[in-house]
Amino acid sequence: MIEIKNIEKSFDGISIIKDISTSFEKGKTNLIIGQSGSGKTVLLKCLLGLHEPDSGQIIYDGVSNQNMNESERTLLRRQMGMVFQGSALFDSMSVIENVMFPLDMLSELNEDEIREKAIKAIDRVELTKAIDKLPSEISGGMQKRVAIARAIVMNPKYLFCDEPNSGLDPKTAIVIDKLIQEITKEFNITTIINSHDMNSVIEIGEKIVFLVSGEKNWEGTNKEILKTNNQSVTDFVYSSELLKKVKKHI
Repeated sequence: MIEIKNIEKSFDGISIIKDISTSFEKGKTNLIIGQSGSGKTVLLKCLLGLHEPDSGQIIYDGVSNQNMNESERTLLRRQMGMVFQGSALFDSMSVIENVMFPLDMLSELNEDEIREKAIKAIDRVELTKAIDKLPSEISGGMQKRVAIARAIVMNPKYLFCDEPNSGLDPKTAIVIDKLIQEITKEFNITTIINSHDMNSVIEIGEKIVFLVSGEKNWEGTNKEILKTNNQSVTDFVYSSELLKKVKKHI
């Protein structure tokens, strides 16, 4: 579990994150949603330790960021997996080499052990047949699977996903959503997804935090978000014509 208490973050005197408090539960898919410029990315970077909050606390399974020394922060970073918006694979590396990369850099395992763990992660995302292919030789959806395998190969306690469905067709996006949700439950990971994709919200939003102008405007589940009377949430959720039709039947 990750808890945040009264987080604030400003840049050049401009307040971006404003007194946000919430929690992200272990074994659930937690989504941060909101319009562009709402503060989603800055909040995610604070959770990742890429930005230091100006005030407030981030508590990782009972340990506050304020009480960590440098070695503890290093250990924390090694417990984090990240799926980037554009997959961020190395073009010159094969699928297995991409997945092995974190282990090569951060673990003390020997080459055989590293390869074994990488193969296991690749098998989990059902890409065994593409193990020796380059990223350019596989589809966008398969590239996302490689990114997920690389993110979980170190057995992280925390998994962060930045717009994981960006650039994918709706059918493939649903497959990626379900895969992330399955892995979250299977390994009991605290998963936090930064998204503006309403399909993801409806499909896997077990905990949703909705931001407006850097403030937490609403939080709840994917079932509750379709029935809320919060006007800002309603405007965001039913911005598409398809969901406007869904609303008529609720």
